[in-house]
Amino acid sequence: MAILQMQRIMIYSLKKNRKTILETLQRRGVLEVCDLDIHDSVFFKEDTDSQQSAYLKNSSVAAQALSILEEYVPTEKSVFSSIEGRKPLSKEYYYMYVDEVNEIMRVVYEVLGASKKIADAKAEIVKQESIIESLVPWKNLDIPLNFKGTKKTAAFVGTFPAERSYEEICTALKLHLDENVDFNIEIISSSPQLTCLVAMCHTDFREQFYNALRKEGFSNPVVETHLVPQEKAKRAEMKIKEANDIIEKNIKYIKSFRGMKDSFAFVEDYFVLRAEKYQVIKNLANTKHAFVLCGYVPKCDAGKLAATLSTKYDAYVELEDVCDDDTPIKLKNNKFSEPVESVLKTYSMPKHTEVDPTSIMAIFYYVFFGMMFSDAGYGLVMTLGCGWALHHFKNMEEGFKKSVKMFFYCGISTMFWGVMFGSFFGDAVSVICQTFLHMDASQVPQIPGITTALWFNPVVDPMQMLMFSFLLGIIHLFTGLGIQAYMHIRDGHFIYAVYDVFSWYLLVGGGILALLSLDMMKDMAGFVLPPVFLTIGGICAAIGAVIILLFAGRESRNPLKRFLKGAYGLYGVTSYLSDILSYSRLLALGLATGVIAQVFNQIGSMLGDSIIAMILFAVIFVVGHGLNIGINALGAYVHTNRLQFVEFFGKFYEGGGKEFMPFKINTKHYNIKEEI
Repeated sequence: MAILQMQRIMIYSLKKNRKTILETLQRRGVLEVCDLDIHDSVFFKEDTDSQQSAYLKNSSVAAQALSILEEYVPTEKSVFSSIEGRKPLSKEYYYMYVDEVNEIMRVVYEVLGASKKIADAKAEIVKQESIIESLVPWKNLDIPLNFKGTKKTAAFVGTFPAERSYEEICTALKLHLDENVDFNIEIISSSPQLTCLVAMCHTDFREQFYNALRKEGFSNPVVETHLVPQEKAKRAEMKIKEANDIIEKNIKYIKSFRGMKDSFAFVEDYFVLRAEKYQVIKNLANTKHAFVLCGYVPKCDAGKLAATLSTKYDAYVELEDVCDDDTPIKLKNNKFSEPVESVLKTYSMPKHTEVDPTSIMAIFYYVFFGMMFSDAGYGLVMTLGCGWALHHFKNMEEGFKKSVKMFFYCGISTMFWGVMFGSFFGDAVSVICQTFLHMDASQVPQIPGITTALWFNPVVDPMQMLMFSFLLGIIHLFTGLGIQAYMHIRDGHFIYAVYDVFSWYLLVGGGILALLSLDMMKDMAGFVLPPVFLTIGGICAAIGAVIILLFAGRESRNPLKRFLKGAYGLYGVTSYLSDILSYSRLLALGLATGVIAQVFNQIGSMLGDSIIAMILFAVIFVVGHGLNIGINALGAYVHTNRLQFVEFFGKFYEGGGKEFMPFKINTKHYNIKEEI
């Protein structure tokens, strides 16, 4: 439960060491570089946009070549490949690959060139196939499609857009021609969509005859060639064969580089690293022979980093403790709490003036999630699944690993509450015993935590569950107020803790004591406090109300404004009522999980006890409970987050801190680490 102390670091070194220093910083990933704005004629900034653009282009080209190689030589991947994480790469292998970058890029462009030849050949095949298809109606034509006639005869080869007979065409054309115009029509082929023909007339009537044809919808062939259609089709088939040969040859050539996949992946990552390094260079202050880098580094890492830079690269390093609004925030928590940091970051990072609530939040987070999911069988599935993933995939990405750990602990909490409430895949054991073993309800084994609750069954006694949910909610809210009191006292404002926290303890706590002293609460809570607590609670609530009324608006000097602000602050007691009622979702989601599980069990048992019924029961059991796990795990996650973000954080937490974003390895395929 800590916000790490940050130090501002200034690194001064010769320019000849800049490349190796930046690569070291990038591999270690412990320093956030900030823009160093020095107003001095000695220093200058470098514009590295062109270099970044070139490196990103190279990375994109390598990625494209890798995808081409994967297309023709696919890598067998397991169903869990998405969670395996990046491959680890040592510094020695990194520099070995770096020495081969130019040769790898030469191969990359050869693969791209071969791929382009394949694409061009495929386009040629489509083109030639289209030509062949368009020549099918003309297969009986024994003259070229672009034949225009002889010295005395004008010829027109073309089509009409519908099926038309010889008589229809002749009759229609005569309407547009003079009586002395003779012509001849020969229909080559016809279909409901197209009529192919050759029309001829004397050259003296060429223009008049062509206009008549156009008026009837005549158009030239799609393919016009000096070859006879059958000859043109044969040549198209030859071109298709040649294109297929080109495709086969280049596919074989691409496959010959199957061993280059790792190299292609490396150069894709390598040029991303180079681009990011040049992005950092933009923030440096440079002279002709030296450079200055400014950034932030956690104090726990600063000493080792400074020693490495000083010893290996003769750099001069200055360190200074900082704690202001511009200082980035990095959290440090134990293994139990660390997984919940991702939930906190989803809301907002804390400011330096606040405390890191992760450790306290983690306890409530796991408890609330487990109560909402509340089935020992579901918790067992979640715990085993997450535990197996953590054990088998050591290179899992850090952020994803934290999420898996969080659900691992949530699964343990779910098992605990499932045992307390007596739910194991709903009432699966009882249903199986009664349906397939023909036991009466009294004969079903009484297994604590499986068929019987160690504490109570919320389905049978929902009011007890509701009251317990309210109790946890009150503890949760009061813990949030306690953190606010701690921050006031830490900052030397003890009286503020009285005004803003202790007053609400008195008002809300006193109100609860008074409420539990009323007879009407017996049916809900199962007990009633002695009447003396009604008096004690009322006095405490009244004292708290007076403190809030007088001091909630203490920043105003005007007495009237101060009173009105105090009254408005006192009105906030209604929000505490709604906040406490909001914890009823612990009951609602817990009941939903249990009841839906029981429904699927009952559906599966309705078919009897035959062999087929057993098989169908197993199918319904797996599918039904799988759906229930997915839906209610999501619901538990969402509503647990809501209780933290709205009810808990609303009592003390503002957030708004800037997350620590170190200059580090941001690659897709390889995880390159500095050996420290």
